Amino acid sequence: MRARARRRNLAVRSSSAGRAGRYGGTRLTRPGRNRPIRRLARTGLLVLAVGLIRLARAVRPRWRPLLAGVVLTVAGFLLRSFLWAGLALPLGFLFLYAALLNPGRSDADRKQHSALERELAGYFTPAQRCDLEATLARYPDTVTHELRDILASQATAAGDDVIPGTRTAP
Repeated sequence: MRARARRRNLAVRSSSAGRAGRYGGTRLTRPGRNRPIRRLARTGLLVLAVGLIRLARAVRPRWRPLLAGVVLTVAGFLLRSFLWAGLALPLGFLFLYAALLNPGRSDADRKQHSALERELAGYFTPAQRCDLEATLARYPDTVTHELRDILASQATAAGDDVIPGTRTAP
């Protein structure tokens, strides 16, 4: 014969006493779940992420590390009791430090760059682009990197499937 297993604090989960009829007894109800709160928090975080992505697109490239550093530092400071937030605070400080080291461009450089973008926007037919790419292929990347970057950003904005500089000359 085997010894009987010990059962301490045995609780009945589905008691018929709690399910009183229409007129009798007290009815025990379960506390409400926190699904609506979680759903609201997830929706709020998603809206916040979309807003930050749009803000990052609107900000100049030089200030993007600063924006990321501020967001990560504030999130790491506010949520410092969570495990992953311990990584967000130092990462935010690194982004802030990288923003300090990022060299700025003067107004004259920006004006020259925008004028170059406008001039390169004139090459919009495939034949003109092919000729321009053949001309750029003759020079090293160290000399033509700015032109190639502008052409790549214009091709991405236009939705072209071909990246400039990857086609061969006819």
